[in-house]
Amino acid sequence: MAVAAPGLPPAMTVYTIFRRWSAAGAWHRAHDALRDRVRVRAGRAPQPTAAIIDSQSIQGSDTVPAASRGYDARKKTNGRKRHIAVDSLGLLLAVVVTVASIQDRDGAARLLAAMPAKFSTVTLIWADGGYTGRLVVWAKHVLALTVQIVKRCDDASGFTVLPRRWVVERSYAWITKHRRCVRDYETRPDHHEAMVLLAMIFTMTLRLARDGE
Repeated sequence: MAVAAPGLPPAMTVYTIFRRWSAAGAWHRAHDALRDRVRVRAGRAPQPTAAIIDSQSIQGSDTVPAASRGYDARKKTNGRKRHIAVDSLGLLLAVVVTVASIQDRDGAARLLAAMPAKFSTVTLIWADGGYTGRLVVWAKHVLALTVQIVKRCDDASGFTVLPRRWVVERSYAWITKHRRCVRDYETRPDHHEAMVLLAMIFTMTLRLARDGE
């Protein structure tokens, strides 16, 4: 039986409300309203015209069931994979959580499929070399999206800041500042997506407060 922390409601009450709000899309609506406000505050239009995509494999805790977790052999990670699209400011546009064993291109297809309905103004997507191939062709012919691959220079050695790609990498750093997003503790992938939204809600709220709004 879950025990409530001092001064807080019972844990199951909190979880029930979280689950209800997730199903109703409350986190999405709150997040999107804040993102639009941050963009306008930065002198941008509410709707972006370009996005950057990337993926991140994260270790799953013992609360993540075997049916919704996998092993990413390249990153040696057993858990899930977060696929995100961000705007040029690093603000989250979309997130999809899958098993870690899925190919980046396949996860990105799910991510990009949701973009036209929500962001009809987005026509250009920047991505790293892992997305080269059929995703570029599919996005162009099916979604009318241009996927531009930002490649690492073959002559580069060590850490290199790459155009556009650093933006989404910084977004992942913002997300993993939140302890709940360092690992995946959620039984359901959509609940981890909600945790990513909550991390960005907190990040944007702090930015607006810092800017005096």
